[in-house]
Amino acid sequence: MSLARTSSACAALALGLAACAVGPNYKRPAPPVDPGYGAASSVNTTPAAEGPAGNAQRFVAGMDIPGEWWTLFKSRELDLLIERALKGNPDVGAAQAALKQAHELYLAQKTSFFPNVQGSFGGDRSQYPTGTLTAPANTVNSTYSLYTAQLTLTYMPDVFGGVRRAVEMAKAQEQSTRFQLEATYLTLTSNVAVTAITEALLRGQIKSTERLLELQHHLTQVAQKQRALGTASDLDVLAQQSAEALIAQTLPPLQKQLGQTRDALTALLGKLPAQEPSETFTLDRLTLPDDLPVSIPSKLIEQRPDVRQAEENLHAASAAVGVAIADMLPQFAINADVGSSALTVGRLFSPYTGFWDAGASLTQTLFDAGALLHKKRAADAALDQAGAQYRAAVILACQNVADTLRALNADADVLRTSVDAQRAARRTWELAQRQRQLGTLSPVAVVNAELTLAQAELAVSQAQASRFSDTVGLFQSLGGGWWNRGEEPHYEQPGPAGE
Repeated sequence: MSLARTSSACAALALGLAACAVGPNYKRPAPPVDPGYGAASSVNTTPAAEGPAGNAQRFVAGMDIPGEWWTLFKSRELDLLIERALKGNPDVGAAQAALKQAHELYLAQKTSFFPNVQGSFGGDRSQYPTGTLTAPANTVNSTYSLYTAQLTLTYMPDVFGGVRRAVEMAKAQEQSTRFQLEATYLTLTSNVAVTAITEALLRGQIKSTERLLELQHHLTQVAQKQRALGTASDLDVLAQQSAEALIAQTLPPLQKQLGQTRDALTALLGKLPAQEPSETFTLDRLTLPDDLPVSIPSKLIEQRPDVRQAEENLHAASAAVGVAIADMLPQFAINADVGSSALTVGRLFSPYTGFWDAGASLTQTLFDAGALLHKKRAADAALDQAGAQYRAAVILACQNVADTLRALNADADVLRTSVDAQRAARRTWELAQRQRQLGTLSPVAVVNAELTLAQAELAVSQAQASRFSDTVGLFQSLGGGWWNRGEEPHYEQPGPAGE
């Protein structure tokens, strides 16, 4: 009871001294005051165009983002692939494990507020020199056994708040890891969506290129027949063969890109190339969202995982300065022991075998060649670095949104002009067909008109894919709606065969 009262008194004194924590108290940086993104946010609605993915998109200020934003494209295949990627991609598993590690380290750091109590039991057999020493134990023999059971209490009072700053730093590091996980989710879902759109574009390009190649081959055959009849020269045939070869050489790179895109999509799912998904994509099976959110910069920094991660890194760096200052100040310690020592195990804890001691100490570093001072200066520099990195993250976030808004407006203009060109090419081709039926136009002219139409259709497909990809980019640049997500994705460990 005397030991308990002494320890309690020492702890109460230490807590009374710990009225504040040294180092700067963290304050969140002021958010941007800009109401928008300059000229990039001056347009509220994009131009419309005829055909698929030609709908006008409206930018709605303050509109919230759904947690599963990819469902706005209304593609069941895309929804299934993203769901599987969130469960099977190893980057997700690594990020989730890193968060669990950071959480456990934070909980471990919190234990520094409490005393450390250790129990020990020891026994030894000894012999003393009877001719020179008196018996250390109440025994007639020169050999004896001694058994000791003991509890040791060690407590480091947080007088200057160094422990509190260390716990604050560990908590900020955990939060930083949490936002890193959110960034992993966002990057993965965006990559799956963009890769699926790229696949859809490549399939359309391959189809259009194959049609172009068929038309060019037909023109080559016509040129060869005309050469046989004497109405065309060798130069005409060679020129047409060269045009056909130019189209033919564009097809293998597209096929290669499609294969590599499928490999990339398989890897995003956490699968090996032999486990390629059965789902395929075409642009006509995707829907372009009509309403798009636009968050103001002050709201954006709350949504972007990379900005939030940079902020938590700044918080951790601020707490680290307090830890460095506390290390330069006196260190207090409270120690206590209680136990029993006896010549036999059976007599442990019997009357007159108990012992205890309690004490306190203060330690101050007097000379370390400036090591603690340099560590404190290093912590100050790390805080400046984290502050600059946070500002850079905010600037990058706003730049991403502005760039995407500009891209979406430009994409709509490109699609509109591409559709106009396609419409003109189609009308030209239809007119050429009617003139051919009347016998006033050659077959070659009709094929050339169809060739122009195929090239115009290819340009339309590229413009449509750009609208889809940049729409994904907008959701990604705005943070992806993680704050509205319901159930947390859970990484599923693969089986022995990687399945």
